[in-house]
Amino acid sequence: MSKTNIVLIGFMGAGKSVVGRALARRLRKRFVDTDSEIEAMAGLAVPEIFSRHGEPYFRQLEKQVVRRVAAGEHQVIATGGGTVVDEENARLLQATGVIVWLMASAEAVYRRVGQATNRPLLSGPGEADPRQRIQELLARRETVYRQRAGFSLNTDGLTPWQVVREIEARLSYEL
Repeated sequence: MSKTNIVLIGFMGAGKSVVGRALARRLRKRFVDTDSEIEAMAGLAVPEIFSRHGEPYFRQLEKQVVRRVAAGEHQVIATGGGTVVDEENARLLQATGVIVWLMASAEAVYRRVGQATNRPLLSGPGEADPRQRIQELLARRETVYRQRAGFSLNTDGLTPWQVVREIEARLSYEL
């Protein structure tokens, strides 16, 4: 099976959804946001899934969505920040797609999403302050992102269209 998908991975706030939509338009591919697919399947927003059913339930739904989405072709897929932490999810996405890690510094992530109330991993009861939580989660996930990605691109200080152009340039060498 050929790798016709482009899979965007990275931490929340790195630009996966915004860049993914623009990249899909530019390349005339279908755009898929795994979090949106999970919400459609559950009939609930991601924060509601977390608060009502917990993270393990969310991760089960995520695995179902990844199995379905990874089987498709000619897509730009924006994943949730923790999607590729799961080995099976990563393997399925790597089989049909080029994995692009959109990197963002902890400070950039905080500026983009630090005050958001719709980020369950930042706003749960008893959570540390968002800035500290971002740094902790980023530190835990960076190694995984590095291992899973075909290539990475730092989005700090770039517009979505600049990121799209950078990805296009890199893909012309990768494919």
